[in-house]
Amino acid sequence: MKRKDIKIVSISAYIGFILFSFITGFDPGKQIGENFVTFSVDMLKILPCAFVLIGLFEVWVKKETVEKHFGKEAGIRGYMWAVLLAGTTVGGLYVAFPVAYSLYNKGAKLSVIFTYIGASAICRVPMTIFEASFMGIKFSSIRLLVSLPLVIISSILLGDYLEKRNYKIMEGK
Repeated sequence: MKRKDIKIVSISAYIGFILFSFITGFDPGKQIGENFVTFSVDMLKILPCAFVLIGLFEVWVKKETVEKHFGKEAGIRGYMWAVLLAGTTVGGLYVAFPVAYSLYNKGAKLSVIFTYIGASAICRVPMTIFEASFMGIKFSSIRLLVSLPLVIISSILLGDYLEKRNYKIMEGK
């Protein structure tokens, strides 16, 4: 069976399961279908705007600017910029990965990109405010003070490891 055939069979089975669930009243299947629709609508609200902004970033921000602030010469400032940029990223990792790829293409250091991706997952401003309102400012502060150094240290280690082996991100097809 070819890869394309496997995808078609998988998608058909998923749609069939959802339809079967709605017809027979199977609640877990109905909930899966409703969650899928809700998630898809949420993504359709966020992703087009995010991709337009990423496209504008590609066109408007010069490679020299990214190299200066996120590249090999940036030093510790590159990691601080990565955390600040990650804190303002809306849309979670769905937006962070294309931004990271764009940064990579413009000359950002690999370890700084890893810091950006890790920080996008743990320290977005809206998420942190939401967390602080439920868990308290003390909890959120401790979590950030522990998590961010660990993200930066692991990013540096992973970035150095991959750069020593001349790792390059593959170009899209």
